[in-house]
Amino acid sequence: MASKLRILLSRTDSIGDVILTLPMAGVLKANFPDCQILFLGRTYTKSIIELSEHVDGFVNYDEILKRDNKAQIEFIKDLNLDIFIHVFPVKEIAKLAKAAGVPRRAGTRNRLWHWLTCSNLIKLSRKNSELHESQLNMKLLSFLNIETNIDLKVIQECYGFSRVKPLGNELFVNLLDKQRTKVILHPKSKGSAKEWGLTNFSKLIQQLPKDKFQIFVSGTKEDGLQLENFIKENPSAIDITGKLSLDEFISFINLCDVLVAASTGPLHIAAALGKKAIGLYSPKRPIHPGRWAPVGKDAHALVFDENCENCKSKRDCNCIEKIEVQNLYICINAK
Repeated sequence: MASKLRILLSRTDSIGDVILTLPMAGVLKANFPDCQILFLGRTYTKSIIELSEHVDGFVNYDEILKRDNKAQIEFIKDLNLDIFIHVFPVKEIAKLAKAAGVPRRAGTRNRLWHWLTCSNLIKLSRKNSELHESQLNMKLLSFLNIETNIDLKVIQECYGFSRVKPLGNELFVNLLDKQRTKVILHPKSKGSAKEWGLTNFSKLIQQLPKDKFQIFVSGTKEDGLQLENFIKENPSAIDITGKLSLDEFISFINLCDVLVAASTGPLHIAAALGKKAIGLYSPKRPIHPGRWAPVGKDAHALVFDENCENCKSKRDCNCIEKIEVQNLYICINAK
């Protein structure tokens, strides 16, 4: 197969999912050095996608949706794609890629509409797999006859996040204390993950010596409203909730040392940037760390009991709240 290809990766869901998809671009560039890679995503993930040196262009699905069907088809045609890979299956996108005449269109065979719209069907069951999400994504490249059994230590080198912008917000640059370890705590998850609990985060703040650690509390503006009392009770922590754009937050994470969070986008951002990323997880499938742990050179995933009977039985369980503060303290301090 010629290496000069135009390949589009389609993943139009959340930040964490997109981050764990971007190493696919690194693997494609390693196998087809002259290929051009486009990434179809949403407006809110543009800043993430453009971090990767392996991605040659961002295609905004929200902008495509503003057009009528005929104009959408013409838009995809004008991209002159050779390959369209449906990493996150969306029926309308699959129909669009076929209607635009993209020669090779790959997706899992688990979606009925892929049988009608894809030229290459991939056998892949995420639900019952022991593989990590980033490894499962790689399986979608198998139709290209390249190696897709890829170790997580290799995947962590494939992000290509070399395009982090300088933090232009001088107010936040000046906040950073170069003499202390800078720790970002991201307590909330907007309901996308089990949470460790504010009581535990407060205990962690109290345990970290103030002369050695500078602590920031991050989150959305809405998170900030929910965290109002928590922030008042922990005056040594600096509140940055809702105060930074995503671009700025990425740059801020890049200037810090540690990030602690549940299974959320910021956790995966920190891991991909090579920061110490400490994830707090439930062992319940399919949200367990085996599938969703952060992937990075200093990434860690903590659970209370990986053999929790309630979680194994799919019963409601908050064992994540039992993860000991001391375990976090040890992990943060470990070299």
